[in-house]
Formats: sequence, structure tokens, C-alpha cells
Amino acid sequence: MIDVLVVDDDFMVARINHGFVNRIKGFHVVGTAHTGEQTLKAVAEFRPDLVLLDLYLPDTFGLDVITRLRAAGHNCDILVISAAREVETVRGAAQRGVVNYLLKPFDFDDLRLRLEQYAVQRNDHMRTTTVSGQADVDRVLTRNPSRAAFARLPKGMSTETATLVERTLRATEGTLSAAECAARVGISRVSARRYLEHLHAAGRAQVSLRYGTAGRPERRYRWFA
Repeated sequence: MIDVLVVDDDFMVARINHGFVNRIKGFHVVGTAHTGEQTLKAVAEFRPDLVLLDLYLPDTFGLDVITRLRAAGHNCDILVISAAREVETVRGAAQRGVVNYLLKPFDFDDLRLRLEQYAVQRNDHMRTTTVSGQADVDRVLTRNPSRAAFARLPKGMSTETATLVERTLRATEGTLSAAECAARVGISRVSARRYLEHLHAAGRAQVSLRYGTAGRPERRYRWFA
């Protein structure tokens, strides 16, 4: 069981994220925090394996919280959940070793995919006690799932279907929606989106939004070599 601390300045958002995490097998929320100081105290008290960290906290910026956690000797993993889109912010998060960076707004499937990827990678690291070669070194150093091996798929996803989705996206000129991918591959739209989001999280697909006259914007995917 992976213990998770949920951090968000918005009490309602924290409650929603709390519910999301507890729906995912293998994860358990041990606490919530709404400020930087609360986060530092909660990490010291609960010793979570993973912190879902909002960056816009009322008393301090989230990246500074990571710095203070490391200075205090806490080695918990950090998954940033934020509306911050500035390149310098994303780069700063990467430099601090975050395991992933999820942009707001997002839905349950977005978070589930990243947590499943994190669980796979964490299990790999826990099984590795010594390194026998450069491949093992690379795997241990690759903390960010966006750089992890695509072959390590989350539970419930098959290599065969992933390959078909990847080939379809590669062969597409322009962008592709989950519904269009589903029709071409012969799978459900929900499944297609899950595989496409995995490609996006693995750094192999770009995502753009197409806004219509009503409803939520459509997510469009483009192959990213």
C-alpha cells in the first residue's frame, strides 16, 4: 500500500483528490494539508510515500516546500498537481526530482494513469538493491514516468493494443481525438483515451485542446518523436 498526502489550498479540491486517490487500488490517503507549513508538519507526522502537491499555496510556493522537505531529510516522492504552466516552473519541478507534473484541470482517469505508472516504477526501484550494469543505473535514475520505458504498462493495458494505438498516432497527419483513434483501432473511446494519455505521460504524444460551442474542450493528440 502506497501512503499519500494530498496538498491543496482549496478544501473542496483536496477532498475531491482525496476521493480519487482512495479509488485507486494500492493507494491510501494518510492525510491532507492546505498550506506549506501544514505540509511540512504532515510529512513529518505521517511519513507518506508520495505527496500530491499543489504549487499555489497561501503561505509559500510549492517548489519551495519541496526544497524545505529535502533539507529536512524527507525523501518522499512528489507529484505536482497545479495550474502553473510557466516553463520555468515546470523545469524547476523537474530539477527537484518530481515524479510527474499534472496540469489542472484534470479528471480521475488522468490521475489514475499517473499513479499507476508511479506504482510500477516504484515497485521496480524497490526490487533493485544493487546495480549489475548501466541499464539498472539508468532505470534507478529515471524517476520521472515521462522518461520511463514505454514497455512498462500500467495494469490492464496490453502491449499489443498500445502498439496499435502508437502506430495509428504515428500515421496520423495532424491531430487525433480519442474517438477517432478508437474507430481506427477498433477499441472503445475510453480505452483509446487511456492509451493516448499514457503516450502523453511517457513524452511520446503532445496534447492540444479544441474548443467547441458547448461542453468540455476536446483533447487532440499528436505524435511527438
